[in-house]
Parts: sequence; C-alpha cells; structure tokens
Amino acid sequence: MDGRVIAVASGKGGVGKTWFAITLAHALAQQGRRVVLLDADLGLANADVQLGLAPARDLGAVLAGRATAEEALVAHQAGFHLLPGRSGSGALAELAGGALEAALTLPRRLASRFAHVVVDLGAGLGTAQRGLLAEADLPLVLATEEPTSLTDAYAVLKLLARDAPARLPRLVVNMAGSAAAGQRVHATLEGATRRFLDRGLTLAGVVRRDAKVPDAIRAQMPLLTRHPASAAASDVAAVARSLAA
Repeated sequence: MDGRVIAVASGKGGVGKTWFAITLAHALAQQGRRVVLLDADLGLANADVQLGLAPARDLGAVLAGRATAEEALVAHQAGFHLLPGRSGSGALAELAGGALEAALTLPRRLASRFAHVVVDLGAGLGTAQRGLLAEADLPLVLATEEPTSLTDAYAVLKLLARDAPARLPRLVVNMAGSAAAGQRVHATLEGATRRFLDRGLTLAGVVRRDAKVPDAIRAQMPLLTRHPASAAASDVAAVARSLAA
C-alpha cells in the first residue's frame, strides 16, 4: 500500500512554510514511520540550508534526468529523508512538458517507498504548485494572523476547490500569538470558505510563536532536536498526531 502525500502550501512566502514542513516531517518520523521531505520550492529551495546539508544532487538533476530520485535522497540524522530542491533556478519555477509531468508524478513515486511524503510547495500559485497541491492526498494550507496571509491562504483554498473539489484541505495557523488567536484565524477563513466556496475547513492545529524557532534555524538544526520541549515543537507534534490518526 502506498504512503500518504501531504502537501504544505501558503500562496506567498513569509509564513514559515519550509520550517513547518521540516518539523512536520521530523514529527511524523518520530512516530516510527518512513518519511521523506520533498523540497518542491522550485527556484527558491532552502530546506537543505535550514538542515545544514550540502547535497550533491537535487530535484533539478532528477527532473533533468541526470539522477534518479533515489540517488538524490539524503538521509538526515533526525530520522527522515530529504529530496532537496534546486535553489536559484528560475527555469524550474516555470516547468512545462516532460519536466512538469515528472514533477507532478514524483510524490506518488516516492509514496511507494515511504509512509509519508511531505511536499514543501513553493510560494506562488503557478502550474506546478497547483498541480502538486491537487495531487496530494492531504493538502495543508499554512497561514498566520497577518491580513495578507489570510488573503493568500484563501486564494489557495479557492484554487484547490476549483482544481480538485474532492480534496478537503486542512488549515495550520503558524506563528500565532496564542491558541485562541489561531482559532480566530481559522474561524475567519472557514467563514469565507463556507460562504463563497460552499465547503468547510478543518483546523489541523495552531503553532504558537516561539523564540526557539529562529534559534533552531540559525543553528541549522530541526526544532525537535534542538528544543524538543518548546511550545512550537509541542504544537507541531500535535499536528502530526492528528494527521496520523
């Protein structure tokens, strides 16, 4: 039985999407399952940087046929694998033809080997991002309390309702001032989706703002390794448990 593809999207950047995808992959791996993080932030990938890795091969090599996905995989000591993206390549942000098809089918191919495939989608709403989100078993939309983030998240939800109406996304509120603040964000977005898209929106969890997060990023270490008892670590672990239930 194939594994589960979880896509993490936000519309535009600046909401901690890559950090959350890394931490979610780590939390899922701590449940004893085989997990791979696919950095599909085409053109601005940085999961490898946040993890302190220097991979010899990346997604660009895989899509160009210069390496297989298995050859590009990097095992992290935290217990999950990474298929790194390709930073600084504008061409990858506008995939077409065979390269686009290869990108869209890659998560499902990885799911034949891993229990969970966490896809860190790039910022924006291009063809590749929309296709990867629509093909995921579980689309996760990340938002913060910022008004611009709410607008971006709603844009993602609207496009997903159009591209894949059978896919029911879940919301994660990141960098929330409190659990109650995160729940208010959820109430706002769910109200909009019910009114304009005729569908609900499940809250997967609220991740509180935590000074330990930037410290872990600066140290190029997963938060669950550097600060396992921190508030944000506890919150992401709770999200992982809810997704695995």
